[in-house]
Amino acid sequence: MSFMDRIRACHVWDRAAYLPFIVGDDAVGLVHDDFAVALSHHGDVFEVDDDGVRLAPGLTSPAARGEAVADVTRRLAAKGWIRGWRDEPYAVLSSDRRRELFRMERAAVPRFGVAAFGVHLNGVVRRDGALLMWIGRRSPHKHTAPLKLDQIVAGGIAAGHSPRETLLKEAAEEAAMPAALAERARPAGIVRYRSEREEGLRNDILYVYDVELPADFVPRNTDGEIIEFFLLPIDEVVARVRDGDEFKFNCALVVIDFLVRQGLIGPEDGDYVDIVAGLHRP
Repeated sequence: MSFMDRIRACHVWDRAAYLPFIVGDDAVGLVHDDFAVALSHHGDVFEVDDDGVRLAPGLTSPAARGEAVADVTRRLAAKGWIRGWRDEPYAVLSSDRRRELFRMERAAVPRFGVAAFGVHLNGVVRRDGALLMWIGRRSPHKHTAPLKLDQIVAGGIAAGHSPRETLLKEAAEEAAMPAALAERARPAGIVRYRSEREEGLRNDILYVYDVELPADFVPRNTDGEIIEFFLLPIDEVVARVRDGDEFKFNCALVVIDFLVRQGLIGPEDGDYVDIVAGLHRP
């Protein structure tokens, strides 16, 4: 096992099996061939050919697109194509990420391979010169990665919300972290990957934050998504990420990114260049 094993696991997908998903003239996602066939039965909303999957040209406004896509995806969810429906809209953005084209149910996003955004917070404590990190264990009832290890705070960014707003909301819900404490978190870059998972093609951009927490702060989950927290010495975190598969796939990458930025993974590691590159490529 190695750090690169964790990174490679987040970059596994077969490009030849996907068609571009096109809205207007903008290619914003990727649809697997099998799902494209399912969409082809809804020709009033999706036009499917060998060159791609397109939203019908008559759907020109964000509202009309969102309503039409919601109708189809609900029908496909009833047939088992989309699992874990959450009634949580995500923004489908233009390829330059400057315009919202329409909104789509979160559970459907991977089926279209469009970019999804999230926030992950590394919560650390310094004690007698030693660095420790708070780690959470996900609920067994989570649809994705039940019982895997996670950051102290993490969550997807719903449509209409900023990364900072999402961070403060998730910090309160997942760790009972006071707003004044969560406000100390500082942006530390992004982690990107494109990975074929059970739910579809995850094309994710994670905004990473770090916060140094007081020694007397103990996180407490309030939304049922985390069942326990551990405060682990950083050496143990390193070993768990590098040598095993305990962490949720993308949470492992966020930890590796932290270790690189702290100099705990450095150029002396023979995989250093590939590690750094692998954290930031789609």
